[in-house]
Amino acid sequence: MNLSFPILTAYTYLNTANSGILSTNLAEWRTKHDQDFIAGGSIFRMENLPIITDVRNNIAKLFSSKSENTYLVQNFSVGFNTLLSGLDKNHRFLLLEEEYPSVSYPVISMGFEYNSIAIDEKLEENIISAIEKFKPTVLAFSMVQYISGLRMDDEFIQKLKATYPDLLLIGDGTQFLGTTNFNFEKSGLDALIGSGYKWLLAGYGNGYAFLSDQMKDAIYNKNKLAELPTAPFLKGKDHLSMCFEPGHLDTLNFGTLNESLNKLGSIGFDWIEKTTQAISNKARLALNSRGLIPDWTLERKYQSTIMSMPLDQKTVDKLASAKILCSPRGSGTRISFHYYNTEEDLNQLLQVLDNRS
Repeated sequence: MNLSFPILTAYTYLNTANSGILSTNLAEWRTKHDQDFIAGGSIFRMENLPIITDVRNNIAKLFSSKSENTYLVQNFSVGFNTLLSGLDKNHRFLLLEEEYPSVSYPVISMGFEYNSIAIDEKLEENIISAIEKFKPTVLAFSMVQYISGLRMDDEFIQKLKATYPDLLLIGDGTQFLGTTNFNFEKSGLDALIGSGYKWLLAGYGNGYAFLSDQMKDAIYNKNKLAELPTAPFLKGKDHLSMCFEPGHLDTLNFGTLNESLNKLGSIGFDWIEKTTQAISNKARLALNSRGLIPDWTLERKYQSTIMSMPLDQKTVDKLASAKILCSPRGSGTRISFHYYNTEEDLNQLLQVLDNRS
């Protein structure tokens, strides 16, 4: 494993929630891509344009989204802001408190009416209560909360959509996609948008937007105000792809996503989930026994691979001295486990935590 990810020989890497890492195989592919670009210029570009269609079809197939409802975006923020721009301004949003700023800020700054609810052990009850009282038309949330690591309940999302079919459900998948086997069509979501640089291990500058037919209908008419251009190089683009995929897409960044998807797909998302959940469950139990994460977080059926601990600065400094990479988030220190993490990584973390005095 360390041969594929050299950083693992230098650090205990518990920071995928901040940034995924690139493999040596991906680095070799990227180097060859740019060498071929240097040598071929526009010839290389034209020959490699099919990569864009390939990655769209690949990610749609892997996560069961319709290819015609799948768009390639540079990151979550670009995709989400594009989606919001297509929605009528009379939509009412329900948001979660302490949400990732890229989710909450655009909703608020664009002037949508909104209400926020607390994240605690009664999250699902809080959501239902807020829906009944506030009558939102859109619920936007991170599939996995970036501070606490709380993961939305898959079955609850499906039940929510079945109970409130007109309510549009928008998920940020950046801290989620790549951690489990996921079927967008069966998820109950109307949109899943995310960046590829975390759990998909694909570097920066690439992301995705999966839309339901219902969501496409909600944003289509507003984006059909002008006739489509007839330039030959834009052949095949529809009104929404003109909005989500304007201009030229980078074959380096999206090719990197494609290569990483192929690798993760060959490993298998079922295996990745089994492996990461095994070590994450051990971590949760160990941290809970040390009073570092609350009891109620252990009881949730669906768990992420992210957790946050309230540590003093002295302990944070000890973690840094031990070359354990993690991130300050909110009032805590966040750790996260991907498939390349081992029990030895967890033991090194616990060893530092047990010598806090």
